Amino acid sequence: MTPANKPIALTRFLIEEQRAGHINADLRLLIEVVARACKSISHAVNKGALGGVLGDAGTGNIQGEAQKKLDVLSNEILLEANEWGGHLAGCASEEMDDFSKIPNAYPKGHYLLLFDPLDGSSNIDVNISVGTIFSVLRCPEGIDELETRHFLQSGSQQVAAGYTVYGPSTMLVLTVGSGVHAFTLDREMGSFLLTARDMKIPADTKEFAINMSNQRHWYPPMQKYIDELLAGKTGPRGKDFNMRWVASMVGDVHRILTRGGIFIYPRDKKDLDKPGKLRLLYEANPMSFIVEQAGGASTTGYERIMDVQPSALHQRVPVFLGSKNEVELVTKYHLDAGQ
Repeated sequence: MTPANKPIALTRFLIEEQRAGHINADLRLLIEVVARACKSISHAVNKGALGGVLGDAGTGNIQGEAQKKLDVLSNEILLEANEWGGHLAGCASEEMDDFSKIPNAYPKGHYLLLFDPLDGSSNIDVNISVGTIFSVLRCPEGIDELETRHFLQSGSQQVAAGYTVYGPSTMLVLTVGSGVHAFTLDREMGSFLLTARDMKIPADTKEFAINMSNQRHWYPPMQKYIDELLAGKTGPRGKDFNMRWVASMVGDVHRILTRGGIFIYPRDKKDLDKPGKLRLLYEANPMSFIVEQAGGASTTGYERIMDVQPSALHQRVPVFLGSKNEVELVTKYHLDAGQ
């Protein structure tokens, strides 16, 4: 018997989830493989300059963003780790123009894996927390040839989602639809150990996370909401709020999951061709699944993010997520103002 105060390993946790009927053997294997890949990414991130992985890769992704060396390396690690196990039909990544099929030499599985291999990569060279975000969907049955449309499923269809934050400690946060659980990497053992079960986001908060440098580009509902927060005790909210901004979605969401808060990346007027900054399939959907499973809320300002029907692999959306009462209030301001 494992002592009650001794953390259990991720593998045991997943086996128990399988026995409880929350996942099957293939999904368990998939999550274990993703976790092993994240250990490799963590090792590369931790070595930093000693591993020669800092700086730009000299390439760009489909969004026109300069890729860091660790962006490219992390993407390769996740692809190579998952292509041979027989649990996937294909992968899609924020760093790739199109999806990746499983090579013909390997058996095909029943799941689709979508990921942002290294979220917050602008922080890499200054040694601030970055992370990996992933989402798992079922591959539609009876298809002969995998196509882009098979990945375009709403977030409500996710069967698992998670992120790894590479900070002072490396943590994997996971949901398979039965709550949110956190695992900390024990480097001596080489295992992720369960350190927080059934994480919950407080409904109320006094913290918000937003890039205030974009304030001049915001639409009126956002201006109204933030003005109220900044007014503090003397304003309509009657309390002081603190702002925290890591510029890594993983870092900001992990703080909110741990102690509450609201994360906001609204649509703005800076680039009218972009309906938002964050990617629906690789960032917004998996984080929304996690936040909702922890008792929080997540919207575009007008509708639940996980109800959005994707139309493209790299579709962007505005994101409001975290403590339920704050998300509902700022969403009301947008709905009252109209589209």
